[in-house]
Amino acid sequence: MRRLMTVVFLMIIFSTLSFAGDVARKGTTGADQLLVPVGARGIATAGAFVSNLTGLEAIYYNPAGLDVVPRSEGMFSYMSYLADINVSYFAVSTSLGNLGSVGLSFKTFDIGQIPVTTFDAPDGTGAMYSPSFLTGALTYSKVITDRVSIGINAKVISETIMATTATGFALDFGVQYRFAQNIAIGAAVKNIGTNMRYTGQDLQVKTGVPQAQPSTNPGTYEAVSEEFQIPSYFALSASYNYDLNKENNVLVGATFVNNNSFEDELKLGLEYGYAKTFFVRGGYNLLTKNTSESNYGLTFGAGLDYEFTDGLGVVFDYAFRDVKDFPKPNHIFTVKLVLQ
Repeated sequence: MRRLMTVVFLMIIFSTLSFAGDVARKGTTGADQLLVPVGARGIATAGAFVSNLTGLEAIYYNPAGLDVVPRSEGMFSYMSYLADINVSYFAVSTSLGNLGSVGLSFKTFDIGQIPVTTFDAPDGTGAMYSPSFLTGALTYSKVITDRVSIGINAKVISETIMATTATGFALDFGVQYRFAQNIAIGAAVKNIGTNMRYTGQDLQVKTGVPQAQPSTNPGTYEAVSEEFQIPSYFALSASYNYDLNKENNVLVGATFVNNNSFEDELKLGLEYGYAKTFFVRGGYNLLTKNTSESNYGLTFGAGLDYEFTDGLGVVFDYAFRDVKDFPKPNHIFTVKLVLQ
């Protein structure tokens, strides 16, 4: 318990420093790719299971869950996002026994082809480009008692638009605590890291030098872009797992998210499981203020956890997320291979 209180105290310090109620920072952050969730199970339950997600899918929501079920896993998740943008997520993890578990993950965005425009050709030059957004994370997690687990993500954030790039680094901290078999709480501090700034050749402009001789070569000037913060937040969660009988159970969860870039959020999730094999899920995401401005609302999905032989299994998950003001909803597909 003393260790738990120490971890919670440190997380409170981090969250207090990061979320001091600076309303002026809302809408001023960049690298919003960090806020795009991954994994069909987590999205189907609206991200409400921060306190009890385990395995690879816990890396994004709360890295403390990675070592709760020590095993080796491989995961691929694909989401049709907004405006014909697609998001792919790859992750692998393995258990190191008493040393804990480690994981490696990558999230990439397929934005498609965009016409190149210039001052001289505002309607397009005929060339095309495709922006590249990538987040890579190295995860470490360990169960430190029979009730407490902790975890950390070390992340590299990269954004590239033609010859202009911005790079940043960030950390996530998480803890999960299980009071009993059915009750769990969890907390996570996400995206504590460096500011980012765009630099590169495409910010350079060649122009004539004022009052220079006619034979003087043009001068080259580079626009200095302003630094921007990454979107940090603090999540606090609780969940309850109710066993109806030996084959049927219901898991409910709620997570409060304190953002530094927009309104705080409340996430609610529900999962029904049959024989620990078939699952039906639902969730709802709402803003605590300006509720009508929320882009997302109802989520639902289903999953199948099938064990081929002892020590080898596969998981298939699907999620649907309704999106306001866009013609198409989000569809998420996840496949996970499990090796005991």
